[in-house]
Amino acid sequence: MPVKHDLLQDLGLRKETVDARRAKNPHLNALFDKYKAVDELVVTAEKAAGSDEELKRLKENRLSVKDEIRKLLA
Repeated sequence: MPVKHDLLQDLGLRKETVDARRAKNPHLNALFDKYKAVDELVVTAEKAAGSDEELKRLKENRLSVKDEIRKLLA
């Protein structure tokens, strides 16, 4: 069953901390929005049981965005 990823839990951060950082950094804010959009695409693709290559590409994209977020928060 497809499940959305909880990015804050994955990063081990509190919502208040991230919200404060997002408010100060437009690029970070945009990355969080992008992560949410890509994660929704992954969940939709998993539900649709589409092509494995497309799902793999979406998951790699989501991971790439997550890595960029992690770097900015470090």
